[in-house]
Parts: sequence; C-alpha cells; structure tokens
Amino acid sequence: MSESSTGAAAAEAVTEVVTEAAAAAGSWRRAGVAGAALGVIAAGAAAGVAIERLTVGRGMRKKARLALDAAGPYGSLRGMPGTAYADDGTELAYEVEEVEGAPDGAVTVVFSHGYCLNQDSWHFQRAALRGAVRAVYWDQRSHARSGRGVEQAQRDVPVSIDQLGRDLKAVIDAAAPRGPLVLVGHSMGGMTTMALAEQFPELIRERVVGVALVGTSSGQLGQVNFGLPVAGMNAVRRVLPGVLRALGSQAELVERGRQATADLFAGVIKRYSFSRKDVDPAIARFAERMIESTPIDVVAEFYPAFAEHDKAAALAHFAGLPVLVLAGEKDLVTPSEHSEAIAALLPDAELVLVPDAGHLVMLEHPDVVTDRLADLLSRAGAGGRAAADAESSSG
Repeated sequence: MSESSTGAAAAEAVTEVVTEAAAAAGSWRRAGVAGAALGVIAAGAAAGVAIERLTVGRGMRKKARLALDAAGPYGSLRGMPGTAYADDGTELAYEVEEVEGAPDGAVTVVFSHGYCLNQDSWHFQRAALRGAVRAVYWDQRSHARSGRGVEQAQRDVPVSIDQLGRDLKAVIDAAAPRGPLVLVGHSMGGMTTMALAEQFPELIRERVVGVALVGTSSGQLGQVNFGLPVAGMNAVRRVLPGVLRALGSQAELVERGRQATADLFAGVIKRYSFSRKDVDPAIARFAERMIESTPIDVVAEFYPAFAEHDKAAALAHFAGLPVLVLAGEKDLVTPSEHSEAIAALLPDAELVLVPDAGHLVMLEHPDVVTDRLADLLSRAGAGGRAAADAESSSG
C-alpha cells in the first residue's frame, strides 16, 4: 500500500470512528445539551482506534472478542460463596479461599475492588495466593454478583464512600469474624478501606495487621484531569454529573449505544486502564468485559461520591501498621501523586511506583503487585509459607 493510499485509508478510518462517536454523542444530547462535552471526548479518543480499523474489519474484531472471551482464563477462579447484608439490606456477594489445615488465628486477606470492576480484577493475585493464605474477595454493591444497592434503587439515596466502608464491615463480619486481617484495596476499594478505618477504628486497632492501598486516593479527586487539557476537563467536570444522571435515566437507550460503539469504547477503556501498548489482548479484553458489564445507571450513581471523597485524616488509623502504597506511574485515573500524598501521611509505609503502568496495575504488572503483597504478608506476620508460595506462583 502506498503512502498516499495509507493516508487516505487512515483518514477514512478516523472519519468512520468519529462518525460513530458523533452518533453516540447524539444520544447523549438527547439526554441533555451538556452531552456535547462527552461527544468531544469520544471523538478525540476515536483517533486512537482508527489505525486498528485499517487492518481489522468490524466483523473480525467481533469474532476476536468472542474468541478471547471463550479462551481467556481470567476471572475463572471461584471460591466458597457467601452473602453478607449491608445495613440497608443490600446483598453483598463474597467468596472465601480457605487454606487446608490452617491454624486458628491465621490471617485473612480481604480484597476490595475498584469502580466498575469486580472481585475478578484480582485474578493474578488470587491465583498466586490460593492455598497459601485465607482470602476473601467480594463485589461492591451494585457490581457483578452483589445486589443492587437498596438505598439507591428504592429510596434514591446517593452512594457514599462511607456506605461502602460499612459494606466492607458487613463482609468482614460475615466472612472473617475472627482473627487478624490484612486489608487490600484498589482504587475505590482503597477508598472503601479508608472509610472502614474512619468509622470502625477499633476494628483497625484490634484486628488489622497490614494494609495495601493500590492505585487509590485519599481525596482531591476533583482536580484530576484524566490526561486531558485542563480547560476542557474543567468544562466536562462541571457538566458530567448531570449528563450521567440523564444517561442513567435512559439506561436501555444508552446500553444499546454502548453496544453499537463497542470498538470505540474498547479503545477508551484500554487507554485509561493500561500504559503499555503491548498489553496482552486477552487481559485488555478481560478488563473491558468487567467495565462494560457495569450498568450505566450504576456508573452514574457512584460517580458523584468521588468528588466528595476526603479520607486523608482516616489514614492516621493505619499508623504503626505495615502498609503498602502502590501505583502505576502513568495512572490517568488516580495519578501516582495521590499515592505519594498517602505515603507522605504514612511515613513508615512502603511506597512503590511501577514504571510503565496504568490504573489496572495488578493486571498489567501482576508479578510486581503480587511480590509486594507477599512481602507485606510477611511483614504482617502472615507466615513464611504464604509469602513464599505467593512469590513462587508469581514467578
């Protein structure tokens, strides 16, 4: 193919994708005039998908996604299921990975996932820790196998990070009512862990022996620009809550639009999840499946909670404990500066910034995350076997 024909094909591909973005934006405009701002973001992201369209047809891409869904092992690990009940009656699904012959008083590691993800986002760490340490994985309210938030669905009460902290307490009461705990949280899961500490400091004082905060923030998320020009992001930030509410009220229409523009949003998801260009396509598709499975009304009702999130003071409850603070250096969602701010308030914490890593660092660089967790478990007194087995599995 000549340089001129390649350029023409590229232009055609970009035009096709931007046209799809504009169509999606049209649906957003019907949800409110501020939807145009989201249309601009979508059109800008379209260029990142255009080159792929030069060589891979839409039908082939759909077949590739189906093949990756069928063949990928990610998210296939399951434990003993259980159900906890939040203080508003919401059913919270969790799974326990037991350790045969574990003594009474053995450590339980509780994993809390991020926004628009689910417990399967810890796939690699779960595989490494199986049989080495007792672990609990759970789905946050309205995500994956957990029930729709009762307060949100029935009484239109906004989601708060404090509510998520109380949800985590309910899961601990049901799945790990006794013994020492190591708390691990990614992104929103880290915020959930901070909210638990703020509301239940006695639990932290009496039972928690270690904490890992991965790709998360203690506050000031309203200042994050997601890698976009500051002026443009300020405009989007002003209108986005209203747009999301409008989209959430037209969930069926929006879900159809998401399906119609699957290629476009796959590119957006990849950009904000990973840093590496050569990330395993099966892992990228795994992340895409988790995110796209989160209904738009859930996306909308959780979003405002992040602007209000401020748990810097709660970090004091972790002082004196073994703490791991880890983030990808190129995280666009919760930038690594937020992890540095957490570490500054916990000077004894181990701060790990992973080069060439984005927001889903535990999927993009699983060995690094698992190794650091194994070290944390050792420092927390989880036993040499757990740490050694985890390191062996990650290697």
